[in-house]
Amino acid sequence: MYDHRTSEELEAELGEQLRAARVRNNVSQATLAKQAGVAVTALRRLELGQGATVSTLVSVVRVLGRQTWLDSLQPAVTISPLQMLKSTRQRQRAGSPHKSKPTVA
Repeated sequence: MYDHRTSEELEAELGEQLRAARVRNNVSQATLAKQAGVAVTALRRLELGQGATVSTLVSVVRVLGRQTWLDSLQPAVTISPLQMLKSTRQRQRAGSPHKSKPTVA
């Protein structure tokens, strides 16, 4: 399913959601920026959808308690690559049981 919104529209919507979460938590931009360890101008640009670093986004999202937003970007791994490799290997041939040789006393 393709989303027809532009990157700029998506960035603006994300910024609006972050701003709404900040306002719901009754936190000022200055306070949130300090807690997240980012500049107020970086937070302001993020909220306006004017671009930000991934580091700024992650820091702000974590302080707002919205880690689930980040978790939804990366689905949990259910099987390891080694398990996949082991499950695809098939035996090449069947072996016969080894006969024991009589021991000489």
